Amino acid sequence: MITPPLYEIETSEGDDGAMHPAEQVWTPCADGAADHGFVAHQGLFVAGIDGGADDDLYPVGFLVLGHQRWADIIEAAAAYMARTHGWRNLHLYPGDDPAVLIPRIPRAVHTHGVFLRHPHPDHGCGCEWDDTWRMVWASATQPGAMAITAMRHPAAPVTAAGLPEPDEGAPATWAL
Repeated sequence: MITPPLYEIETSEGDDGAMHPAEQVWTPCADGAADHGFVAHQGLFVAGIDGGADDDLYPVGFLVLGHQRWADIIEAAAAYMARTHGWRNLHLYPGDDPAVLIPRIPRAVHTHGVFLRHPHPDHGCGCEWDDTWRMVWASATQPGAMAITAMRHPAAPVTAAGLPEPDEGAPATWAL
């Protein structure tokens, strides 16, 4: 069984000697989700995630806020790609060989994550991560954890998105 790594909000010492959070936890609301890269589609908020490589032009996975049905996340992911990249389908990356068989759309998982912004806006540190957001997989009991449905892009390598794998003991379940 794989134990999920727990996140920890970094702190730094201010000029006054007090410890301040170096990161801020983001909790989405309907009015602010689009300002943070989410696309609204039929009441769902979906965003693409990259694989962490500098050459990622397109998302290798998708996040939908809340626990959603598998069919709904497929539709939301297709809507994200249409609105963000002008794609008409979800299956191939531009330039891929259409003869390559993609046997099925990957399963979606219900899991939890925490959205962190570095640095905390009131206590900048001047590092390379200033004013960036990241999402960390977390268990449902972690402070700031929110329900997420996640799915890798069908054309992405299986390990590209780093999604929690329910069959390997990760804190996730398969979406229906």
